[in-house]
Amino acid sequence: MFGLIGIVVVFVMVFGGYIAAGGKMGIILSALPYEMVMIGGAATGAFIIANDPKGARHTLSSLTRVFRGPRWKQQDFRDLLCLLFELVRLGRQNPVDLEQAIETPSESDLFRRYPRILADAEAVDLICDTLRSAAMNYDDPHQVEEVLEKRIEAIQHHAIHPVHAVQTVADALPALGIVAAVLGVIKTMASIDQPPEILGTLIGGALVGTFLGVFLAYGFVGPMASRLRSVVEDELHFYTLIREVLVANLHDHPANICIEVGRQNTPTHIRPRFDDLETDLRALRQGS
Repeated sequence: MFGLIGIVVVFVMVFGGYIAAGGKMGIILSALPYEMVMIGGAATGAFIIANDPKGARHTLSSLTRVFRGPRWKQQDFRDLLCLLFELVRLGRQNPVDLEQAIETPSESDLFRRYPRILADAEAVDLICDTLRSAAMNYDDPHQVEEVLEKRIEAIQHHAIHPVHAVQTVADALPALGIVAAVLGVIKTMASIDQPPEILGTLIGGALVGTFLGVFLAYGFVGPMASRLRSVVEDELHFYTLIREVLVANLHDHPANICIEVGRQNTPTHIRPRFDDLETDLRALRQGS
């Protein structure tokens, strides 16, 4: 919703100011379909050239996140900390039960209590693979942290691709606008023998190309790439939280300390409140 408000503000301020200054929309509207075909078509073609089919689908499906925001909300971070708390505690009390849970997480009652987390294969694999490695005595905290860091970097590399793809289009739009404007000038030069009022209309239509390229790049596509980057970075904190808690566990800290390490390393705007999380953990202790 906030993104839609931004779009409305851009349109109202730009065209409202233009009309208030005495500008006429007729020239823009008459040239707009042809300029949009040239600029939008060229941008689409460049996007297709720069991406394989999988990357293009990934980018297009990610655009909804510009308006929807990050997938993981504060409640999801609370749930993740509760899940990790139960897994850490189970591993210390009954390693056999933990092994069963991480071998078949889809059948584990513990994982099934958190369906949103269970639905994310990357998060589940990150948790299960790390706990499984610890069970096989691969439990050097520094080595495990390095491995997890590389896995998170791989996740980030995949997740950030749509950002680069959209930003590339934003960078190309002003130049494509100039291409459209040059074509408009060429068309105008072919009509150089026409009266000034006709030439003025033709020149104005040509300049619409430059305007449209810059307007789309800096008013819409560039900000969308910036917002998408912010969303991706927020979602990556979910996987970073898993790393922080599981590495703290390998240092043999008490379970509640491991969870607090993860909580405090979560950015403020999505960090669960200590009192709320403590209430959840207390309920888990009483229910066991």
